[in-house]
Amino acid sequence: METTEKERISFADYDPAEIIESKEDVIAFIEVALEENDLDFILRTFGHIARSKGMTHIAKELGVTRKGLYKSLSPDGNPSFKTILKLLDILGLRVRLEKKPA
Repeated sequence: METTEKERISFADYDPAEIIESKEDVIAFIEVALEENDLDFILRTFGHIARSKGMTHIAKELGVTRKGLYKSLSPDGNPSFKTILKLLDILGLRVRLEKKPA
């Protein structure tokens, strides 16, 4: 059975921000991003999470502009660790370290 163009879904249509609903979703997304050990991927993940919670709201809580937050969490961004910690706090999360498996 052949699908029509309208029935096909492309990855371009996929927006991770649309499926992040719970704190558990946020944690899962961050954990996967951190496991990749790729800063661009990590920043994009934080961007998806911020969009899922409302970029304007998150920016206001962080004390930055919406545009500044988008830029900061883009692959070309360079947010301070302080910004990331504050974002995690806004999301109701904190950083916790564990020993890396040998």
